[in-house]
Amino acid sequence: MKVAVTAYSACNGMGMRTAEVLTNLRHGQHGLAPGRLDIPTPTTCGALPDVLPELPPTAGRAATRQLQIGWLAYQELADAVAEAVGRYGADRVGAVLGTSTGGIAYTEDAYFRWRKSGRLPENYRLERHAFHDIARLLRSHGGWTGPSFMVSTACSSSGKVFSSARRLLRSGRCDAVVVGGIDSLAYTTVRGFQSLYAASAEPCRPFCKDRDGMNVAEGAALLLLERDRPCTVYLSGIGESGDAFHMSKPHPEGRSAITAMRDALRDAGLEAADIDYVNAHGTGTKRNDTAEALAITEVLGRDVPVVSTKSYTGHLLGAGGATEAIFAVASIEQQWIPANLRLEPIDPEIELNLPCERQETPVRHVLSNSFAFGGSNVSLTFSGNAS
Repeated sequence: MKVAVTAYSACNGMGMRTAEVLTNLRHGQHGLAPGRLDIPTPTTCGALPDVLPELPPTAGRAATRQLQIGWLAYQELADAVAEAVGRYGADRVGAVLGTSTGGIAYTEDAYFRWRKSGRLPENYRLERHAFHDIARLLRSHGGWTGPSFMVSTACSSSGKVFSSARRLLRSGRCDAVVVGGIDSLAYTTVRGFQSLYAASAEPCRPFCKDRDGMNVAEGAALLLLERDRPCTVYLSGIGESGDAFHMSKPHPEGRSAITAMRDALRDAGLEAADIDYVNAHGTGTKRNDTAEALAITEVLGRDVPVVSTKSYTGHLLGAGGATEAIFAVASIEQQWIPANLRLEPIDPEIELNLPCERQETPVRHVLSNSFAFGGSNVSLTFSGNAS
């Protein structure tokens, strides 16, 4: 059984629509800017660049930024989902979505208002905080009635959803599954990463000698996976691992990352030499980049091109894995590899092939990494249909 990627959509700091996001990726234009949250220290974040859409009336009075971002991304996928529902039946279509924070920004706002006035906002609804609220909204408008659930494993959340979705397809429970991730900027995440000394005040510089941290970002990415449908690109392999080495830092030798990447290759029936491009997790923190570089070198060697697209988007947290999966799919469809931004001077301890210019080159197989706090890791491989 082949898992076909038949449609996708993305929005983040680089653009409100998929075409804009991919065009900026192609031309080396990032979406990072000074943070908009009222924080007493300098921050750089990846925020949606325009006004978010209103929710449909059936969503209720209490809108959250997470719901609005997810609703924006869904508009471009809606027709493909409607066709799948018509093709297979509503009960044969499901969804597995990832998030790191859910509606936490909505509850933060309610808390600040309570501190000021002594009362919660009149329209505050606790269910809007819940992780599954976005799945409920999209399901009600998408018309599917198959299994729908959320995954929250921090920064690997929307990478992990591909594994859950494939199980639904392989088991015969579904013929099509919407996968993806949605997260919005929140004080908890921005100040949380600052408290770990992991956030940079400037646009992040993954794999650079002078890197000093990551940039928290927001956005959404959704993909439609279907069983054995004609497509240009399919999900060919998945590797998952968990080492529980530390609450926030990776194993210094990248052991769990090595396991995830090797298992993804094995699952896809690929050799190291088959991979044409690695979309690295590449957060821009000292320990993450060093450990991941060691892992990539151990599994794939030093020649394969490696790019961290977080130098464009920032760290999208629960939306990161799905966003980077779309970048992997697009690189196969369009046959190019994006450039690393702000890379020089390259860290001399990182012995990787890190292109500083876009490469127009044949791309058949891409490996995309998503690693998370607590050692919850996933590697995905995507392959062209002619491979």
